Amino acid sequence: MWTIKLFTEPPSLVFGSQLDIHSGGVDLAFPHHENEIAQCEAFHQCKQWGNYFLHSGHLHVKGKEEKMSKSLKNYITIKDFLKTFSPDVFRLFCMRSSYRAAIDYSDGTMLEAKHLLLVVAAFVEDARAYMKGQLVCGPIRDDVLWERLCHTQEAVRAALADDFDTPAAVDAIMDLIHHGNRQLKARTKEPGGPRSPAVFGSIVSYIKQFFETVGISLADRQLVSEDSSRATLHSVVEELVRFRLKVRQFALATEAATREAGRQQLLDRRPLLEACDTLRQDLAAHGISIKDRSSTSTWELLDHRTQDHKPGS
Repeated sequence: MWTIKLFTEPPSLVFGSQLDIHSGGVDLAFPHHENEIAQCEAFHQCKQWGNYFLHSGHLHVKGKEEKMSKSLKNYITIKDFLKTFSPDVFRLFCMRSSYRAAIDYSDGTMLEAKHLLLVVAAFVEDARAYMKGQLVCGPIRDDVLWERLCHTQEAVRAALADDFDTPAAVDAIMDLIHHGNRQLKARTKEPGGPRSPAVFGSIVSYIKQFFETVGISLADRQLVSEDSSRATLHSVVEELVRFRLKVRQFALATEAATREAGRQQLLDRRPLLEACDTLRQDLAAHGISIKDRSSTSTWELLDHRTQDHKPGS
């Protein structure tokens, strides 16, 4: 026997006599939604009340033992979740599983999504540094990267057309980033070959477009709002990083006439380098990440929920 629950009038006041897409969990396909269709089509005297029904998988906790549910009192609120992870991390976490499959929620799976997002952000930052001439690399195989970009665009398009296969689409993007990182190998000397900023500009643009389409922002984190306190913070950090760069360049420079004298000079200035590294580590604890390039230093203000605390090199 089916349990009948009349609820046709309140939704009809909002949506009218027909819906385009009706969503719900996989456990509601039958008999809940079948019951709902029967009631609504009888109430509205129509042959098709809903055009499409989209059934999604559950969010599981403790492996596959139980689904996250308010009735089971095993859920985590959005407010509590955002104390540890950012909305972008959660969106990427969801994209790594099919919408129709169950997702296992755990600290481990969330940390994996967080790590992937950091890899994406780091690549975008390095690619931009290369385009600005701040990252010195060997000759870039731009023909290989153009081919990989074209392949990735086709793979992402095919994945999304195949039952919205977001895991395959994300994998294709990460593979493109892997090939890009292989080309961005820093060198200590200026390369002899030509630079290839155009291909990295196209790759960064495509990656940003992909993630922004699904609600994940990779915007430059140094951009600040009109709030005066943030603008002041930006200026202070900019001056601090510039001063640190001057100290670091002085410590690394050698003007001694002999090689032995140069080694002694670097040894004498080693405390300055250690102080620069200590400052970088201290700022990282406050969400300010500094990266030293061949001739300059760049920085970004990270979200405190997704920053990666790594010791300075």
